[in-house]
Amino acid sequence: MGIFQSSRPGEMPFLDHLEELRWRILWSLLAVIACSIAGFVLVDRLGVMMLLIRPIEPFLHGEKLKYLSPTDPFFVTLKLAITTGLVLASPVVIYQVWAFLAPALLPSEKRVIVPSLYLGVVLFLGGVYMAYRFVLPVTLEFTMGFQTRFLEQNIVVGPYMAMVTRLLLAFGIVFELPVVILILSAMGLVTPEFLASKRRHAIAGITVVASVLTPGDVITVTLMMMVPLTLLYELSIVLSRLVARRRLAHAAAGA
Repeated sequence: MGIFQSSRPGEMPFLDHLEELRWRILWSLLAVIACSIAGFVLVDRLGVMMLLIRPIEPFLHGEKLKYLSPTDPFFVTLKLAITTGLVLASPVVIYQVWAFLAPALLPSEKRVIVPSLYLGVVLFLGGVYMAYRFVLPVTLEFTMGFQTRFLEQNIVVGPYMAMVTRLLLAFGIVFELPVVILILSAMGLVTPEFLASKRRHAIAGITVVASVLTPGDVITVTLMMMVPLTLLYELSIVLSRLVARRRLAHAAAGA
């Protein structure tokens, strides 16, 4: 058991780290379960599903979305509730991860990472709003008007909800780019010079990601993701420079 004991005063032993990790994971799972139950209430009683159906209503011509199995309405609601629960529980999960990793970080890294987590929430919500307000209607307008001379629409609720949630979450996640780069810069893993030198590669990667994640017309929908991501990458370079200057200032003060 001696190998598991701490070699520094005040440092947590290895087995205590495992015990803390176990409790962090347990609290995260409990948060996901509780938020999924709340998500079921939100979806079933407070009209979250209707909110997601609203963008396609102009293309249904007064009809409703279809389902193919008697159990489809329940399982579609359940899947949407779990997705909503994961989103609602994400602050708790992030806090648990932060509480576990924070003791190993330097004070200068903490001062950068903590505000970046709040920025991440704002960027995620901004990405979801942009996808719902602008990208989803354009996507539906293109896809619902394609090959209508030969095909008749019969929209099923399950695939539609899967497409909508995938699009919204994709925009919310990719809008976290500045937060990821900010944290990597605070930890010294990337530099603003490196980010600036890889600008062309980043734009090429953004183009590929936008083409994969956004169905529909390449000229409109894909650009709706490419342009904000490119601007966010430039913002990431600016934030990385600020972090680098602060690190140099602290190093000079310490010297």
